[in-house]
Amino acid sequence: MKLWDFLKDKCLLLLCHAVCGTALAVFLTLTGYGRANICLILIFWLLILTIWLATNFYWRQAYFKETKRILDNLDQRYLLGELLPRSFRLEDRLYREMILRSNKSVIERLREMEDAQKDYKEYIESWVHEIKAPITSVSLLCENGRKKDALADLAAAREQLRRVDMENQKIENHVDLALYYARSENVHKDFFIQKTNLQDICQQALGKNKLLLIENQARAEVSCPDPVYTDGKWIEFILNQMILNSVKYRSDSPVLSFSTTKGEKSVILTLEDNGTGIRAEELSRIFEKGFTGSNGRNHQRATGMGLYLCQKLCGKLGIGLTAESEFGKGTKMLLEFPVSNYISRQ
Repeated sequence: MKLWDFLKDKCLLLLCHAVCGTALAVFLTLTGYGRANICLILIFWLLILTIWLATNFYWRQAYFKETKRILDNLDQRYLLGELLPRSFRLEDRLYREMILRSNKSVIERLREMEDAQKDYKEYIESWVHEIKAPITSVSLLCENGRKKDALADLAAAREQLRRVDMENQKIENHVDLALYYARSENVHKDFFIQKTNLQDICQQALGKNKLLLIENQARAEVSCPDPVYTDGKWIEFILNQMILNSVKYRSDSPVLSFSTTKGEKSVILTLEDNGTGIRAEELSRIFEKGFTGSNGRNHQRATGMGLYLCQKLCGKLGIGLTAESEFGKGTKMLLEFPVSNYISRQ
């Protein structure tokens, strides 16, 4: 800290002393004091002010030198608030308290970012292992297809192509999951809210998985006449993840049912299946990141990311997502779309 900068900071105080000194000199002159006495009083006043300014400048300079030394020696400079020198000045204590609060916020934000990066890294590592399986299957099918005996007739060729298509669909599902996971933090930049026909969205999600449904002899019923205002692309992805779960944890004769219920303030889309269901003690945890439960442990490729991402996206879109289930009898997934009177009048 330079002396000139210190004096500029005290200019209002110095101006106040100058005005007060002048006023005192005028008053003493009018009351009959001699010029010599007045000069002596003003000299003492100036001397005391100079001593106070010099002392204050020395203390402040020493304080900021020590602060700069601590800052220069810190590897993580956002921790400065923890190591600031103690000061008797109220102003310094208030600044220190504000810096500590600010640093706490920065540290919490850094931890959130580190956790997010760690979670994403772990997910990508598991995703790479997941996607290896269908890629390997496609390679084996192509290798088998090169053998003349394997495709001796048209039926065998069609079956081979169907199996390749199935594995390719698995790859596409894994890629979609990774893509939407990467976009989930910035959904607002990508979604487009408009009037959406849930009947069409459900049928598109089922059509995307038709080979999987046929493979597992699953039957689907759709009755969703009520339109909503949302982003159809993101809803299709959410429904796709739920369909995959329903088929993965299916019963011997799987049935999927889509229906809507309209209320005064919301439209509820229900996806119901007759699969294995979820244990009561696990139901509250199915939307947690990485949670697979007892059902997931019976499926080696369960990652526990699908429903977690569904809930995250629903939260970004303002949609309520809940689950109801009875173990051994099936599961209901309920998406609650709020109805805005303003939008409804448009």
